[in-house]
Amino acid sequence: MNKTTSGISDTEDGYGGDMFDTMFEQQIGSYISESKSLGIAEVLYKKITGEEMTPEMRSKISTKINVSNTGSTNTGTDATSVTPSDESLNRLNNYESQINEASDSFGVDKNIIKSIIMTESAGNKNAVSSAKAKGLMQLMDSTATDMGVKNSFNPRENILGGTKYFAQMLRQYNGDTKLALAAYNAGPKNVDKYNGVPPFDETKNYINKVLSYFNHFNEAEL
Repeated sequence: MNKTTSGISDTEDGYGGDMFDTMFEQQIGSYISESKSLGIAEVLYKKITGEEMTPEMRSKISTKINVSNTGSTNTGTDATSVTPSDESLNRLNNYESQINEASDSFGVDKNIIKSIIMTESAGNKNAVSSAKAKGLMQLMDSTATDMGVKNSFNPRENILGGTKYFAQMLRQYNGDTKLALAAYNAGPKNVDKYNGVPPFDETKNYINKVLSYFNHFNEAEL
């Protein structure tokens, strides 16, 4: 939550591609777009992930730069089409029991929990952001403490703590999922300040991504 970025320790196989879809895109995408340079993007990508950019990732970043050049970047709150990679799904599947436990404990749809995890960390339990948010659901230390989480890198504790916090946001905003997600990402003070989803591209894109993953997981169950 709150500006999930890189600073990853214990990178897992295939994590780089997923990271672009989550942390890399949110924090560094704007800089890439401003620079209009794929070369700079490749340098940044390698520095952050420790991996060479694949042709697929090069195509994704080129598309992002081209979209920025046309001035048609989507900053609305309608869910766009995003699907998780096989690697991230494999990681997520390791935490099925913990996700179900959190869903039952706090009355939160298991698929929204999965979607927040995918957006926050792509299922990497060791993810750490530049703001020091940690673990699968990217808990700040203060939030972890408030939610009774002693070790944010413990998957069960992290998922229970993150879900408990999200459930609180849902109650605070009368079950409005978009506002709860906005509060999870940007903080409830910003949601209250702007009396709705804050006008931050990062937060709007965050909501889009979570809802897109949510649609994906729901459709997969049909």
